[in-house]
Amino acid sequence: MTVIVREIGPAVRSDLEGFTAVRHRALPFFVVSPDSLAHDLAHIPPEARYRPLVAERDGEIIGTAQVGLLHESPEPGQGFVNVYTHPEHTRCGAGGLLLRAAEEHLAAHGAVRLLAWVLDEPGNRAFAEARGYRPSRSAHFLRLDLAHGTLPELQAPPPGVELRPASAFADDPRPMFALDAEVTSDEPGDAGAELTDYEAWLENTWRHPLTDLELTTVAVVDGRPVAFSAARTDGGTRYSTGMTGTARAFRGRGLAKLAKNDSLHRARAAGYTEAFTGNDTGNGPMLAINKWFGYEICATEVRYVRELG
Repeated sequence: MTVIVREIGPAVRSDLEGFTAVRHRALPFFVVSPDSLAHDLAHIPPEARYRPLVAERDGEIIGTAQVGLLHESPEPGQGFVNVYTHPEHTRCGAGGLLLRAAEEHLAAHGAVRLLAWVLDEPGNRAFAEARGYRPSRSAHFLRLDLAHGTLPELQAPPPGVELRPASAFADDPRPMFALDAEVTSDEPGDAGAELTDYEAWLENTWRHPLTDLELTTVAVVDGRPVAFSAARTDGGTRYSTGMTGTARAFRGRGLAKLAKNDSLHRARAAGYTEAFTGNDTGNGPMLAINKWFGYEICATEVRYVRELG
């Protein structure tokens, strides 16, 4: 029962479904679908050198790896590799083969520093550390039971602030791009990112199959979006919060919290039963806010780093 590693076919439905199925089993708190994966493959910029790999045994996909360069980082030479194995097919060598292929690909395209998310479980951490990776930070996945939980009551926005769905900006999304770029540039992390390409943002964020413009709530002042909570949905029962943030000049007023509460209430009314989000383990204020909403920690990932050369 030999395990082979190969790149998936972007138009091969069985590959897209197999890749997604492994991600659902290994990382059930992360919203992904075959259509969203196909969209990513069709629109990710060439400079990302993105290469989705699978490990296959006897014709069955049992492991996956997302591999590429962090092309939006201001610091060149940074790559990412996230390896996940189906929980029923661990300890067969799939993870090691995927990682080796990923590292060779990234090194060939100039990566000098590799970043990897690893589920905080002894076996996974030992796997990463035995291959030269060292922990740098960690983040929690959080889950909210929308079907049976109790959300905080909706609050009226303060004077001069209006809540709108992101779809209200469908004719001209550029103000939303400007807000997202500002919030993203201030997002804590070990790589950093800058959104500078409006057309790429339209394809990879605004028009992404998981982006739900109706459930994304935006706080607006004088016609300008100043805070938002981005919603991603799978078209079934799962809702996920993407970026949530506020323009610098409007921070400290609770506008992002107001927007997120509105989005969650509308998601529940639309029939979504589970909500997911994520926070750095050291982000006490955001973790406290999500606890206020009713979220509970369901898993933790550790960011590992390996320097090449």
